[in-house]
Amino acid sequence: MEFWQNIYSHFNPVAFNLGPIAVHWYGIMYALALISAIYVAKWFIKRDNLPITNELFDSYVWWAEIGVILGARIGYILFYDTHTMYYLTHPWQIFNPYIDGVYAGISGMSYHGAFFGFILASYLFCRKNKVSFWFITDIAVIGISAAYVFGRIGNFFNQELVGRATDVPWGIYVGQVLRHPSQIYEAILEGLVVFAILVFMRKRKTFNGQLALMYGISYSTARIIAEFFRQPDTQLGFIYSNWLTMGILQSLVVLGICMILYVKTRKINS
Repeated sequence: MEFWQNIYSHFNPVAFNLGPIAVHWYGIMYALALISAIYVAKWFIKRDNLPITNELFDSYVWWAEIGVILGARIGYILFYDTHTMYYLTHPWQIFNPYIDGVYAGISGMSYHGAFFGFILASYLFCRKNKVSFWFITDIAVIGISAAYVFGRIGNFFNQELVGRATDVPWGIYVGQVLRHPSQIYEAILEGLVVFAILVFMRKRKTFNGQLALMYGISYSTARIIAEFFRQPDTQLGFIYSNWLTMGILQSLVVLGICMILYVKTRKINS
C-alpha cells in the first residue's frame, strides 16, 4: 500500500526516448485508446454480422477522429482555458504550442467538447454517405466506452485531473497531499461499467440509437458521481456552492438531452 500511495514519486511519465523525442506514457495510452476503439467496434461488427463494410467504417473513423480532436480542443478553450479571448481572436493558434513566443505546450482537451465534435462529425458523415446516424453511432459508442479506460489511465500517468484530498487507505500522494485516485475511478465508472452496460444491451435493444443514447445517459451519470471525488479545475473551481463543477454542469446538460431523445425515439419506434 505504501508503494501505491507514493507511486508518483517512483513513476517516470516518460516511457522511453527516441533520440531527442521523449515518448510519454500519456501519449501511448491515448494511442492505445484510438486503436482499441477501432478494434472493439470492428470486432462487434463481425461478431454481430452488422450490415456495414470495413471500407465505410474506416472512412467513418477518420471523420469521427477529426471531430473528436477539434471538438476536444475547442471545447477546452471555450469552457476551461484562461487564454480563451486570445484563442477566440487568434483561432489559427489553437494547435500552436507557443503563446506570444513563449512555449506553453498544447494541453487541455475537453471530453464534452469531444462528445459534441463526435456528434457533429458523425452527422455530417452520415448525411454525405446516406447512412443511418443512429445505426453507426450505436456501433461507435461500444468502442468508445472501451477505449475510455486507456484515456483515463493516461491522465493518471500524466499526474493530471487529480482527486480531492482524502484519508482513504488507497489514496495516492500528489505532492504532499493524499488524494483520491479519481482518474482510476473514472476509468472504472465511465469506461468499464459503461462498456459492460452497452455490451449487455446490444442484443436487447429495440431501436437504432438506443445504445448511443444509453451511452450518453450512463456516461453522464458516471461522470457526475466521479466528479465528487475529483479536484475541480484550478482555474475555475466550483461554479456554484461547494459541489457544482463544470464537469457536473456539462454532464447534466448531456444527460437531460439524451433522456429526452431516448423517450422520444423509443415512442417513435414503438
